[in-house]
Amino acid sequence: MIPAGDVDVGDVIVLPDASDAVLVNRVRLGQGGLIFTVTSAGSDAAEQERPVKLTSEVRLRRRGRDLAC
Repeated sequence: MIPAGDVDVGDVIVLPDASDAVLVNRVRLGQGGLIFTVTSAGSDAAEQERPVKLTSEVRLRRRGRDLAC
């Protein structure tokens, strides 16, 4: 689990109340939280990007990328 504020472009995450992972294409600051532009991580087909608004306190599950500490 990670705070929404620690998400960066290229991360594969699972959004709250979702079972499928998404790829983060853009992160920007919005009023009261963050706006992620995401596409499906499980599909090879070119899909429409969609915005997702989250508060910075939301906890997410990171998938598909290990961070070197």
